[in-house]
Amino acid sequence: MNRPLKFWLVSLAAALSVIATLSLGHWQLKRAWAKEGLAAAIEAQGALAPLDNPAFANQGSLPANLHRKARLTGTWAAAHTVFLDNRQMDAKPGFYVLTPLRLQDSAAVVLVQRGWAPRNFQDRSQLPPVAAGSGLVQIEGRVEAPPSRLFDLGNEGQGPIRQNLDMTAFARETGLALLPVSLVQTAAGDAANDGLLRNWPVPISGAGKNYGYAFQWFALSALIVALYGWFQFGKKYVAQRKS
Repeated sequence: MNRPLKFWLVSLAAALSVIATLSLGHWQLKRAWAKEGLAAAIEAQGALAPLDNPAFANQGSLPANLHRKARLTGTWAAAHTVFLDNRQMDAKPGFYVLTPLRLQDSAAVVLVQRGWAPRNFQDRSQLPPVAAGSGLVQIEGRVEAPPSRLFDLGNEGQGPIRQNLDMTAFARETGLALLPVSLVQTAAGDAANDGLLRNWPVPISGAGKNYGYAFQWFALSALIVALYGWFQFGKKYVAQRKS
């Protein structure tokens, strides 16, 4: 290969590599900025006054109240309690306990992620005892999306123990007027003796990891430029000076 052709091929490869690494670094920066924005939004929502029953029930299908606190009064639809399997809290496997709450003076129903309960691994069909009063209860929590999904084979099932819960299908199954959000219960309220654990994971931005990745990509870009400059020009310059 003649020297001019080799020079231009190496230059093209170096240029493409620099463009690629700079693009990846900028992409990681954008991800970090997006996570920081989300964390700031969650913090701002959490500082607002808690929603009451009317405000909570009047949310649209794409609520602007996500991550906001709520203090609700209603009655448990305990017969429709669902136990989401393979959920961890404090590094222990068990169930997330979900129970619909019929809001007082409203036709609306919200699915409450009430807390975590351990599973009996000797008898996997045994359900943990969960207290639910038959009268009015007041609970506190924060507005969140429906429970996250785990990998399954697409069969939701209709028993009390399930891997995932599809809100639309669950509303059809139960006939309840479920709102499109859930409430993650953060305080026991009137259910102080329900036996559930509520050490929910604290949302964090995780932007630091993306900043670290961005630095690595930018450093690699700088290294490519430095190596290109040295092997294409620096070595020749040093050799000429010595001669």
